[in-house]
Amino acid sequence: MFDYTARPDLLKDRVILISGAGRGIGAAAAKTFAAHGATVLLLGKTEENLNQVYDEIEAAGHPQPVVIPFNLETALPHQYDELAATVESNFGRLDGLLNNASIVGPRTPLELLSGENFMRVMHINVNATFMLTSTLLPLLKLSPDASVIFTSSSVGRKGRAYWGAYGVSKFATEGLMQTLADELDGVANVRANSVNPGATRTAMRAQAYPAENPLNNPLPEEIMPVYLYLMGPDSRGVNGQAFNAQ
Repeated sequence: MFDYTARPDLLKDRVILISGAGRGIGAAAAKTFAAHGATVLLLGKTEENLNQVYDEIEAAGHPQPVVIPFNLETALPHQYDELAATVESNFGRLDGLLNNASIVGPRTPLELLSGENFMRVMHINVNATFMLTSTLLPLLKLSPDASVIFTSSSVGRKGRAYWGAYGVSKFATEGLMQTLADELDGVANVRANSVNPGATRTAMRAQAYPAENPLNNPLPEEIMPVYLYLMGPDSRGVNGQAFNAQ
């Protein structure tokens, strides 16, 4: 596991948006960031899941979060602009963005993968991630110390058979991170890095590995040290790097 211990007020007064915040790693990150003082903006498709995360954060007495129902599969460019305008009018800046939302799609040989399935995975995992990041970048630049985390995968660092669109999308995610990091280097108080969570006990992992015993994998809460490190001030100057949570 990534070795880092965060102080309790690490993210005090920071405003952090998390995509796919309703469950799994996104929900764990939201609750962890809030526990360390951040105001978290919970972005996701299923409002019921977001409300549950909201309630847990509120019940724990952490800074009041914000629920943002947003469908990355169907969102149009003007909706991203409206999202950025809402964040700006309420907070004036953004200190962190965790691009967490992804889908696996069919795990099948490329030869058998339909164009429709390929494009759907690429749209949610790459296009929507780009739109979210590029639209919110001006707000991140208004922060004295901002961080963007892209969620990657081991299959986005070395190609593996049958991972199809998902693997390709994670290679694209690494490329997006590296390109952004290079553009930001030395010209903005924004850094960009990627995290490969590794095998984690989530519904998405169970979908990809139905025969696996989920109890052999750590809970999302257990892989949070690397996310805290990258979202907080201790990683200032760390840019364009590919991290492993485990």
